[in-house]
Amino acid sequence: MGNDGGSIPDRRDLVRNKPKAEQADRANQMRAAWFFCALSKKPLQEPIVSCALGKLYNKDALLEYLLDKTAYGDGADICGHIRSLKDVKTLKFTHNPSRTTASSSDPGNGPAPFVCPLNLKEMNGVQPFVYLQTCGCVFSQGGLKAVSRSPPPREASFGEDSKIKEEADDTGKQFDVCPQCATKYDRLQDVVLLNPPPEEAEKMWVAMELRRSLEPAKVKGKGKKRKAAAAEEEPQAKKSATSVVNPNISASSRAVANSLAEEEAKRKASMSDAVKSLYTPKNSDRKDTFMTRGTFNRYA
Repeated sequence: MGNDGGSIPDRRDLVRNKPKAEQADRANQMRAAWFFCALSKKPLQEPIVSCALGKLYNKDALLEYLLDKTAYGDGADICGHIRSLKDVKTLKFTHNPSRTTASSSDPGNGPAPFVCPLNLKEMNGVQPFVYLQTCGCVFSQGGLKAVSRSPPPREASFGEDSKIKEEADDTGKQFDVCPQCATKYDRLQDVVLLNPPPEEAEKMWVAMELRRSLEPAKVKGKGKKRKAAAAEEEPQAKKSATSVVNPNISASSRAVANSLAEEEAKRKASMSDAVKSLYTPKNSDRKDTFMTRGTFNRYA
């Protein structure tokens, strides 16, 4: 600690500070969320589906998971909330015309593979994108808001818009039509944000649980009851069938058994004493084993 001709350590050498936690690269996280399947981690390839939480999946990977829940190690953590294909929506994308086939091998390089059909913004994570739950069409959030700014319901005067706005008055919903396929949707319920931030993802999770709690309960046990009733009827039908057929079968079997017994008695009667001595009676006190018996009487 000094006075030995060496260096004198200071506080930096004696006190070790706690290392800072490593932070994930946001660029890589964004690239993985928008260009790769959330389940298989492979590049997104159509058909592409999305769940109520806005995650993107390759449909073939999701089908593989639903058939075998152990196909992916972290599948339960990623898409455990997906019960069947009814919980996802197949998306309709608009391909980017500026993307070449050379850059399509790696989706992270070059322009994004998909764009918004309204303002041609690339779907690369910079602009928020949404899809419509009713038809699956994908738009940028800004582009959809720009075209969905319609007049209040009372100001709509003619055509399909007037019918939609009148329906909005009666039900309290804000209906609009998809700008790409003209499918009617609710602006409050049917617009799902893709790859939302954590705060918005929590709200979407709560909304999903609320919708599922309002679903009618499935009546369980109907199939089991039908199978049990069919299982009970089957042995009864077999019994009734065998009760009709059994007398004939038993009579024929008894006749065959009697004829075999008569033939066996005739065969033994014609045997000599030497041959009869090879057979061991059932009630005999002989203690021969299979090692001391002959080959003939062993299998006779």
